[in-house]
Amino acid sequence: MKLADVNGMSHVAFVATLGGIFEHSPWVADRAYHARPFASVGALHDAMTRAVHEAPAAMQLALIRAHPELAGKAAGRGELTADSTTEQSGAGLTQCTPDEFARLAALNAAYNENFGFPFILAVKGRDRAAILREFARRVVRDREAEFEEALTQIARIARLRLDALFADG
Repeated sequence: MKLADVNGMSHVAFVATLGGIFEHSPWVADRAYHARPFASVGALHDAMTRAVHEAPAAMQLALIRAHPELAGKAAGRGELTADSTTEQSGAGLTQCTPDEFARLAALNAAYNENFGFPFILAVKGRDRAAILREFARRVVRDREAEFEEALTQIARIARLRLDALFADG
């Protein structure tokens, strides 16, 4: 895909094309559309992340909750989006040992209990051991810090997805 294609899209086509960049949250693309034309992929990403940061806290929380747990039940049932499947598989989360799956399940449960939303981490370039260490480090932090960290990680995931989308353009 080329940036010129995105800049020339109708509102409906823009949201249809970029609505999945932020997991199950096409409202982000909808709100970023009006910032066109974009001079770069970075400018597009900035407009999308600005839309997230300008959204009410309830919409931000819904965005965070739209993300699946790492190696969680949705992954086991094959219910992840194609992007999430690729990201988790690339980090080796589909090849966890039984002990690693048990540790991730316990961390997912503790994290959700502590914060009321799933642990979010841009996993590209990380291995399972690094992911588990980061999970354990963050599960004990305060909710406000984790809410902001979740939004930061979501922005990183979105940038990686945009870079992949425009890689050949």
